[in-house]
Amino acid sequence: MSKLIKNFRLPFLAVSLVLLSFFLSPFVHNLYSQGKDPFRTLRTKIQVMNQILQIVQRYYFEPVEMDDLMVGAFHGIMKELDPHSIYIPPKDLEDINEKFKGEFQGIGIEFDILHGYITVISPVADSPAERVGLVSGDQIVAIDGNDAYEITKDEVFAKLRGKKGTPVVVTISRIGLDETFDVTIIRDKIPIYSIRASVMLNDSTGYIWLTRFSATTGQEMQDAIQKLEGMGATQLLLDLRNNSGGYLEQAAAVANLFITHNDTIVYTKGRKSDVEQVFTADAAVGREDYPLIVLVNRGSASASEIVAGAVQDLDRGLITGETTFGKGLVQRQLRLSDDSAVRITIARYFTPSGRLIQRPYENGDKQAYYKELYAKDREAKIDSLKELRPKYLTRAGRTVYGGGGITPDVYIPWESKIKAGTQKLLSNPKRPLFNWASVYYAEHNSDILDYREFLTSWSFQEGDFQGFLTYLDKENIDYDSTSVFTDKDYLLTTLKAEVAGVAWGNDEEWGIRRSDDIQVLESLKFFQEATDFLHHSP
Repeated sequence: MSKLIKNFRLPFLAVSLVLLSFFLSPFVHNLYSQGKDPFRTLRTKIQVMNQILQIVQRYYFEPVEMDDLMVGAFHGIMKELDPHSIYIPPKDLEDINEKFKGEFQGIGIEFDILHGYITVISPVADSPAERVGLVSGDQIVAIDGNDAYEITKDEVFAKLRGKKGTPVVVTISRIGLDETFDVTIIRDKIPIYSIRASVMLNDSTGYIWLTRFSATTGQEMQDAIQKLEGMGATQLLLDLRNNSGGYLEQAAAVANLFITHNDTIVYTKGRKSDVEQVFTADAAVGREDYPLIVLVNRGSASASEIVAGAVQDLDRGLITGETTFGKGLVQRQLRLSDDSAVRITIARYFTPSGRLIQRPYENGDKQAYYKELYAKDREAKIDSLKELRPKYLTRAGRTVYGGGGITPDVYIPWESKIKAGTQKLLSNPKRPLFNWASVYYAEHNSDILDYREFLTSWSFQEGDFQGFLTYLDKENIDYDSTSVFTDKDYLLTTLKAEVAGVAWGNDEEWGIRRSDDIQVLESLKFFQEATDFLHHSP
């Protein structure tokens, strides 16, 4: 054996022992049951891995970063299990934990880099930024006296986030003011809300757009429902589209808000009894005195499917939209010694009727797994195979289907009405619609006072659309005039939404945006069917 390979034997063996200790336990039972010696099998494979690493280190034609190779090996191990078991490197773990913990520390703004400067899209509700009076359209031109022109987003996070109680001085350029001014902001805990919007769509319909299930979701939902009822809501549309999930416990808590009987909401089954759980509704928590529609699509997964499945199985409300993702696997995140982690599947979950809604998958073939999800004819294929899928009964005796996702009671496809040229304008990184709306509101704020009136009867004046196009020309923003004029009504609705966002905030902006959302508009037509569920007895 060469001296080079001897030198690398010790660290590789150390890595092997770590891998052995971590991965041996789960497989020992299976290997013994197959009549195999687990220690011998794993020892042989780890010896082969050591040889591969040594050969790469010695013979590969350019220098190799051993840490990168090992990270690749870890990813490969998890890939062989199922599509949702993953390895998380240390650099990614903090962001993931922050997302689901539900808070970080900083000043609290949604922002983008426009014209080279940090531009406030919206201050986070009840954040330090909102408390000192920052508004949509404000530009931060300096931070602690240092010019912020052409700052990167990573630099923004580094400079504006920080420990609670620490100050940061930002210099603000505001539309309508000739001079900049300084504001001292004291950093604080900033909630990362699960609810993207809660607003009245009309005089009777409350709308909640729930985008994740974090540690605070259950309480956020209770607060949002109470707020909407105070505004006159007598029926609720819960939008779970593209909600990829989160905490299982929070999904059960959200479903419980709509259930008034001691029903099972969701239960899990795994190889080990200590990962099996049953979540039962607390009758004192739930409400069944208003009709409910839950809107889902193929991006609604995991915890979203728990809520939709419980509502459907218990005949509490109507499910509209598209067949959901089909993720019925429960993960547990386990931290490793180097501050990385693995998120490993420990159980399957089942809806109240007993449905396992996990889509079929082949081990390691993530490409096929996700490709199937986004096939254009996905819904037709699912419908054609419906009779082959396992059938279950809801509490009222309706037939529902297992074998892959939650199939909606009313299928409403997503249809994009806008031209490609219009979409290109909407996604322009200079955010021309937001910028124009910010200036427009500054000039017309005395005429834009009441949101309900703005929603139902306000419209742009003749010439405003041409004013927007003139702004695009002035800013040298290219656009396809044919597409823009074809989609004029859509663009005017979007501009109106941007004005609402500047005037009142995020909720009202999305209230306007949803007035042109096909799946929302179609769902609103089925509240009588949703009301019929209220008459079912347990």
